[in-house]
Amino acid sequence: MRKFLQIFTLGVILLPSLQIYGQTNSSGWGTRYPAVNERAIVETKWRYTYAIHLESNTIIHQAENFYDYYLHFRYNYTYEQYLNGTMTRGTWSLNGSELFYSFKHIKKFEIAEINKNRLILEFTQANSRGSFQYHFIRVDSKNAPFVKPKNELPDVIVETLSTKKDKKRWLSFGKKNKKRKKKNKKDVAKKQVYISIELIGGGYYGGIDPVLKDYIYIKSNGRLIKEFKSLHGGLVVTKKDIPREEIEQFAEYIIAQQFFDFETVYDCKSNLCQDRKRNKPTPIPLRLAVAYGSRKKVVTVSIWGDEIDNMKYVDYPPALDNIVDAIQRMAHRLDEKS
Repeated sequence: MRKFLQIFTLGVILLPSLQIYGQTNSSGWGTRYPAVNERAIVETKWRYTYAIHLESNTIIHQAENFYDYYLHFRYNYTYEQYLNGTMTRGTWSLNGSELFYSFKHIKKFEIAEINKNRLILEFTQANSRGSFQYHFIRVDSKNAPFVKPKNELPDVIVETLSTKKDKKRWLSFGKKNKKRKKKNKKDVAKKQVYISIELIGGGYYGGIDPVLKDYIYIKSNGRLIKEFKSLHGGLVVTKKDIPREEIEQFAEYIIAQQFFDFETVYDCKSNLCQDRKRNKPTPIPLRLAVAYGSRKKVVTVSIWGDEIDNMKYVDYPPALDNIVDAIQRMAHRLDEKS
């Protein structure tokens, strides 16, 4: 026990001395691990188990019965963490493999590994050699100290089959008269271009039943997955198939809208916009990621969505609205009455 307390004390001493990183380290830290899909982080809960010094593979701290640290990454880019009876909250963001959230004096981590069961967060400090890692294991809601509303409904998964009515093409949003290309044997044999479309967030967090998650993912094979979760309505996952040809045509439409020439981030340029960020209902950033072959672009708009005053706080290309509208219609059209 005495030996363990010495190790625990060492870990506690190290934490307050960690440097806050706001820039890329000249040694290349922050680029050594592959980029992480944001979907792997959203709405996950983790329990801390131990910390190690990476180069020496030495455990500097272990979580025992008297040390409880839990972490929950929420969909609206806020997090909540529970440390020995104290709950704190803040905001998180992800850039490649770099995860920005605040614990003690650490503001930036790198995700060294993440899967269904384990999360490893790596960090460095200026006054110490080498790197350190926090190890977490995944926990479900019933084994985490985060309060779930009593009236929140259980998760629901809806599997949708394609129908003839569902096969009406997205071209009704702009390219109604374009003729379908007939595929010959050479076209079929040709390798398909990789296409991926992800739409996440947008709108505002507030109202009677606040939206916690609004995510649409269209895979290269035409599989569309929509995940929608509200505070009282629970999670509803809808899955359906979109014809590959339609996905290709939609990708061409996105390129024609000059999406790959857009800026990466569209943010506030006025005090009015900055003030709106701090007011309720809280704006949820919209992120649209599109991959076409070797080309990939992620566009973020800090405030997106209609309000009563119809004020457009952030200046972004109108074509972005067209693309987002088409994606949302594609995801919802099975629910529309014919």
